[in-house]
Amino acid sequence: MIRDEFEFINKIKSKETQQPSLIKGIGDDAAVFKSSHMFDELICMDTMVEGVHFTKQTMTPFMLGFKALAVNISDIAAMGGIPTYYLVSIAVPKGWTEEELLEIYAGMSKLGKQYSMDLIGGDTVSSPGGLIITVTVCGKIEKGTSLYRHQASSGDIIFVVGQLGASAAGLELLLKHGLTHNYSSTEKLLLEAHQLPMPQVAAGRLFATSGEKISLNDISDGLASEANEIAEASNVDLLIEFEKIPRSDYIKDFPLDEQRRWCLFGGEDYLLVGTMSQAAFQKISETFREKAIMLTIIGEVTIGSGDVYITENNKKKKLLKQGFNHFNKGEDNGKI
Repeated sequence: MIRDEFEFINKIKSKETQQPSLIKGIGDDAAVFKSSHMFDELICMDTMVEGVHFTKQTMTPFMLGFKALAVNISDIAAMGGIPTYYLVSIAVPKGWTEEELLEIYAGMSKLGKQYSMDLIGGDTVSSPGGLIITVTVCGKIEKGTSLYRHQASSGDIIFVVGQLGASAAGLELLLKHGLTHNYSSTEKLLLEAHQLPMPQVAAGRLFATSGEKISLNDISDGLASEANEIAEASNVDLLIEFEKIPRSDYIKDFPLDEQRRWCLFGGEDYLLVGTMSQAAFQKISETFREKAIMLTIIGEVTIGSGDVYITENNKKKKLLKQGFNHFNKGEDNGKI
């Protein structure tokens, strides 16, 4: 446990800043940073609860910190934004050592530095139950260029960035065997997809700066759930072809039913799904090839009332809005 809160804060306080707009970070009643009339500000927050979103049998403290920040950066990426600052509130129960807590912050710092982000505040309290970590991320985006879920139109193509299913497959391995199992090299890559996800900031920025009308969502709760959110927000129907969904190379030796479940409902890939016109895709896809970012058409948008359908083997059925909840099927893991 933490013996002295202020001493602990000094240990996690960065000695240098990444953002030139930061005026005052940790050490006062509030952080202060300059704003710009050229940018809109972005902010998002996510909470991870021990026993619901993670356990010590599935993640090390370093991985927990890395992922807690990654899931929020992914939301900024889905808006097309640039992540800048983050704040951390952590509720600590008995049984977690100060060394483990410092490893959590080390994981966040490792990822944050990749995006030139600064930790600018938060809170540290005790918890009567499991560890609870809440991360708030601030970001920015050029005025008027944010990518929203409600921007899908009939005639658009549906696309995804990257390959799906690896994170859910990795979690199932962890739940079955734990952290210390002797995993194969391929299995280790599946574990890494779950434990150390990389947000698609670069792809989001390419979309936002393209000048095209694009709807976008990050794949946190599964492709089925995220596609339904776009369909509902845009009041159109989405028709996805299962055979076109790019599945992770590392799950292709597993049974097809498992691949289908991981890709559609597994979630936590933290990739991107969205829609754009066919002409926009032709323009943007060349840039994605140059940047070696995988961009794949998986279906089309049609006139409708907010539903998602999937075809497989020439059979069409409704794809319901449901995602896999890892530890507690009664737990709401949605976002407001």
